[in-house]
Amino acid sequence: MKVQHTETLGVDGLNPLAPPQPANGTAIPQDAKFRTGMVSLLAAAIGIIAGFIAYLLYNLIGLFTNIFFYHRWSFAFVSARDNHLGWLVIVTPVVGGIIVGIMARYGSDKIRGHGIPEAMEAVLINRSRIEPKVAILKPISAAIAIGTGGPFGAEGPIIQTGGAVGSLVGQLMHTTAAERKVLLACGAAAGMAATFSTPIAGVILAIELLLFEFKSRSFIPLVIASTLATSVHFQLMGPGPMFKVGALDFGLPHALPFYLVLGVLCGGAALGFSKVLYWVEDQFEKLPVNDMWWPAIGALGLGVIGYFVPRVLGVGYDTISDILNTRLALGLLLTVMVFKSAALVISLGSGTSGGLLAPMFMASAAMGSAFAMVVNWIWPAAHLSPGAFALVAMGAVFGAASRAAFTFIIFAFEITRDYNSVLPLMLVTVIADAIAVRYARNSIMTEKLARRGLHIHQDYEPDVLQQVLVRETMSAEFDAVPAKTTVAELMERIGKHDVSVTKHAAVFVVDEKQQLAGIVTRSDLMRAMEKDHEGGMTVLEAGSRKLVVTYPDEVLYDAAARMLRAEVGRMPVVERANPKHVVGYLGRSGIMAARLRRLEDEHVREPGWVKKLRRA
Repeated sequence: MKVQHTETLGVDGLNPLAPPQPANGTAIPQDAKFRTGMVSLLAAAIGIIAGFIAYLLYNLIGLFTNIFFYHRWSFAFVSARDNHLGWLVIVTPVVGGIIVGIMARYGSDKIRGHGIPEAMEAVLINRSRIEPKVAILKPISAAIAIGTGGPFGAEGPIIQTGGAVGSLVGQLMHTTAAERKVLLACGAAAGMAATFSTPIAGVILAIELLLFEFKSRSFIPLVIASTLATSVHFQLMGPGPMFKVGALDFGLPHALPFYLVLGVLCGGAALGFSKVLYWVEDQFEKLPVNDMWWPAIGALGLGVIGYFVPRVLGVGYDTISDILNTRLALGLLLTVMVFKSAALVISLGSGTSGGLLAPMFMASAAMGSAFAMVVNWIWPAAHLSPGAFALVAMGAVFGAASRAAFTFIIFAFEITRDYNSVLPLMLVTVIADAIAVRYARNSIMTEKLARRGLHIHQDYEPDVLQQVLVRETMSAEFDAVPAKTTVAELMERIGKHDVSVTKHAAVFVVDEKQQLAGIVTRSDLMRAMEKDHEGGMTVLEAGSRKLVVTYPDEVLYDAAARMLRAEVGRMPVVERANPKHVVGYLGRSGIMAARLRRLEDEHVREPGWVKKLRRA
């Protein structure tokens, strides 16, 4: 296939920088680059909108909680644990489950779950497009589920809703899929920041769970959106973090051994949460009833637990604050840890709508505080702070379960704004994360997607093609024949295995001054032989004169991108000063050579000094 260009340079038509035209004839626009300025302006608007959405959802949860548990009309954010419904507390969550099931059945199935996997799925398989109805139905369904006692947080639904708003803005405007992805991530980051007043954690969450890249083009809009969303939170809900935490004694360095043990416990808890949650989902899928009724069945189990342990009902931010400020006794901590976890996996496993962060924060914080209390009881000289261990466990368990360790190190730090928390947070979180990575292939976020056949690579690493220059992998030896050579002559030489023309799958065509005039491939020669019955066609006539070239000092990423857009498998490497002087040949094998180098760096072990000394 000959490559066509939108313009030519000189009589030979050689224009190395001209944008190629795809096979369907649609020209690639020359300005189709990521527009950071435009995306940043849109991100600012998304951040403000997400801030108001977080405030609206916060008030909706308060309204539904007051209606269903206290039978009054009020937007005040109250806890459902102080209700006086008696046995009616068992059926109250069922009402919410029925409503959510109907909304999922006749509205959108995307409202099920805790929101983040659904946002990841939109990025992966739908080019960052989310339906408008999801932006409306998700916060309403979550508010109903939580307001009727669901043991969820608002952050997951807000993250998904903010992502939906970002996606809708990207669909409204004339954007690329990459720009839409950043806008979706901006909405998600803004939702996280507006909920917890943690702008830095919001940015990192979007990078670790949605973007999997760290570039200025995405980082700048993310920071803008997160900052403005937090500013809206300050204006509407007051400054300061979601949880009021007093001064904590992290006990370093004497408490270091106990933090190591806590890291192992947190890693086990992260694995346990994920495995039990998806086991419960599997059991619901075996039920001989329509999935519309699953949330109601799960809500019935929640109601029974909530009747005996009212603290598991609702968001539970007040209980988290009590744990962090060491206001709960050991027995109550263990009760909260066990029954909040049970309520979470039963409810969320049923396919209802709600966030995962807050309930996992409560259960893991209770575990960390209880661990410190047990150690102090066994060994009073340890003097561990239950609040400090609760905070560290809260960040470590969810960080390991979601494989977003950096996000929740920063998140927990932003809650206390105490620099002394950084060291134990880092240590415990990475130990927990190492255990989760070792024993589970997928995270609590990606397991659902993996079951749908989607593999998520969450590890960030720079593209090796952007680190290697063309000169490092190109072949300095190339085949070249004069332009007057006939197709029959060249085919005869190839048939005789003439090494001067069989090094590569294409042969360069040069003029009498040994300057590049064209390129002819094996497929070009075969087509020419079918048409050239008289044997007089030259290789220049059989090949292509309008070339796509690369340069020795160009990175392989740009060269490979040009190769893909032009639908060619090889390119001449030419001098920038003289684009007709060939210095090398770059084919697919040259591109793959960079990948091979990375594999060798990863897997080939080199002998160390110790081995060399032994040999000596």
